Amino acid sequence: MIKLGYDEVKIDSMGNVIGRIGNGEKIVMFDSHLDTVEVNDESEWDFPPFGGNIVDGKLQGRGSVDMKSAAAASVFAAALAKNTEFIKDKTILVSCTVFEEDCDGENLKHLFKELNVKPDYMVICEPSGNLITLGHKGKAQIKIKTHGISAHGSAPDKGMNAVYEMAEIIQRVEKLNQDIPVIDGAKGTIVLSKISSKSASLNAVPTECEIYLDRRMVLGETKEDIGKEMDKLVEGKNANWEIGTLYRTSWTGLEFSYDPLHPAWKIEEKHELTQACIAAYKDNTDQTDVPFEFWDFSTNAVTPVSLGIPTIGFGPGEYKLAHMRNEQCEVSQIIDACTFYLRLISKL
Repeated sequence: MIKLGYDEVKIDSMGNVIGRIGNGEKIVMFDSHLDTVEVNDESEWDFPPFGGNIVDGKLQGRGSVDMKSAAAASVFAAALAKNTEFIKDKTILVSCTVFEEDCDGENLKHLFKELNVKPDYMVICEPSGNLITLGHKGKAQIKIKTHGISAHGSAPDKGMNAVYEMAEIIQRVEKLNQDIPVIDGAKGTIVLSKISSKSASLNAVPTECEIYLDRRMVLGETKEDIGKEMDKLVEGKNANWEIGTLYRTSWTGLEFSYDPLHPAWKIEEKHELTQACIAAYKDNTDQTDVPFEFWDFSTNAVTPVSLGIPTIGFGPGEYKLAHMRNEQCEVSQIIDACTFYLRLISKL
């Protein structure tokens, strides 16, 4: 950013980078996260996952889709806008954030508060195949614990097995996934993603069992709905549930917590931000028909949306390739995303 002539570049205490170009009253912000998921199968990749090889017009490697290509596109788009009339009344902010994979939105929450930032428009540059993305599903991550009574393994009748107590709850979770109602053609999901137990020894009846649930929410489902579902899951059992709060430490050493419960959101097609994106898309592609996308996954958008900031998504890469072996992104899409961002700046 400094080499490209940004007016100001900062790193906050969490380790998020934010660059500024312009000093106008209207603030437009583009966000990409720089963290990636791990690579545990490097020997099975066709190309080195951190090599950044370009083969047959595709950028190969971990993060090419999710989502360093978008970061590059937005960083350069703002730089290209600097010496144009596009920014005479605008401030362009470009953030490159951390820890999104575990704690989506916590990075922007921290950045906004520490640096006193609140944009008028927010573009989340997650991969969308360069389609305008109007929103995404919500997410609730829940912990359920059952409680038992310890006893020697040779006398299980003297205790109460917390794992057995959990067994019926697990069956209820599976049934709930089938029974979640369809709302306006969309259906949420719930999956058990982790299970563990505690006992005095391998020769003892377990005193505690814990499961971690991932519940994806569609538009119209609320936090209250999730609470009612969880109450039914533990009903009649020696169990309790709570939000699956995560505790993490950023690369700067900053310790923070994250409460993963965010409802689904969607921006209106008639909103001025959407209309500006439509105009930019038409100019960028010479197409008259503009398709829209809606993400199945959660993103940093949860923070600006919760603050009432108009938010939309657009980014290069096929998001189904994220987190996969041989992750790759068309170079042409990265360039097209950059020009789209530049055109969007001109339209707002």
